[in-house]
Amino acid sequence: MTETEQYHHATVFDDATRHVARIYAEALLDAADKHQQTQEVLEQMESLIHDILARDKVFAVFLASAVVSREHKRAALRRVFEGKVNQVLYHFLLVLNDHSRLGVLREVVVLMRELHEQRAGRMRVEATSAVALDGEQSERLRRELREKFGREPVLSVRVDPDLLGGLIVKVDDWVYDGSVRARLERIKNQLIEKGNYVHAHQRQ
Repeated sequence: MTETEQYHHATVFDDATRHVARIYAEALLDAADKHQQTQEVLEQMESLIHDILARDKVFAVFLASAVVSREHKRAALRRVFEGKVNQVLYHFLLVLNDHSRLGVLREVVVLMRELHEQRAGRMRVEATSAVALDGEQSERLRRELREKFGREPVLSVRVDPDLLGGLIVKVDDWVYDGSVRARLERIKNQLIEKGNYVHAHQRQ
């Protein structure tokens, strides 16, 4: 990546939610590691979010609601998950409910995966390009990210023709936007700023 790269910190969750979710994510990851069931817990957590809550919006709202009592939620958790998911995960869901924190489940899943990758010396990388990357381009990107962050990239690439060209790379909260669309936007903004400056001075 060159000196012209542009990056910023993108807030996926607000700071307070992220802080709370990270505490629970670390606790769940520690418990799963202790029982050597990390991969199973991670897979079931992600399945809970993507296969259950994402498809059953009523159940998702029910669990996150501040109006529904913890007792009603506990009964629902037992009915839906007891004996059907990993015991570490099941007890974790009950603990979240006891502390009225079921609303941060999605954030916990994301942060738990990030923490797991960090502990394993890996990092998840989301790359978006105008055209599909070939093997050489993908390997060059991995090499540059490995040198920059000191971790092994796990690369996920998405194609978006609207970018026109170039690449957007996201690692945790770090974002590099080297797309042609972004460069055109920067040039447009520079022209607008310059035009405003000239107009302001002509009026003096």
